[in-house]
Amino acid sequence: MIQTKQLQMMERSLDAAMARQKVTSNNIANVDTPEFKSKQVVFEGMLLEALEGKTGQLDAYQTNQKHIPFVSGLGTIPHARIVSNNQTAIQNNGNNVDVEYEMSQQAKNTIWYNGLVQMTNGYFTKMKSVINGGGN
Repeated sequence: MIQTKQLQMMERSLDAAMARQKVTSNNIANVDTPEFKSKQVVFEGMLLEALEGKTGQLDAYQTNQKHIPFVSGLGTIPHARIVSNNQTAIQNNGNNVDVEYEMSQQAKNTIWYNGLVQMTNGYFTKMKSVINGGGN
């Protein structure tokens, strides 16, 4: 299969959306657990840094067009990270889950995930069209 930076970005974004869904659901499920600290998924900022070339990685120099390019971009698309929010306490029992915030994040993530699925589907539809020579 053809592995492109665009496809890898969509794959990692879908992975981040799935992780965010699990983390948010876990936060909501533990709303009454004493001392539970909410978690969140960090991805978009890291992706933006990678796309802007701010990750600190070096690109290989290609001396001839006939040389096989060193595609460092495939390794620079970050994976989502799960971080714990230990700084706040919303409830008296030390729990810091804000159900309203988590529900809004879940709705936002669902819309984002559905958009990514549509983009990925469109990518593969275009690839199929190219493989079939532009016909159906």
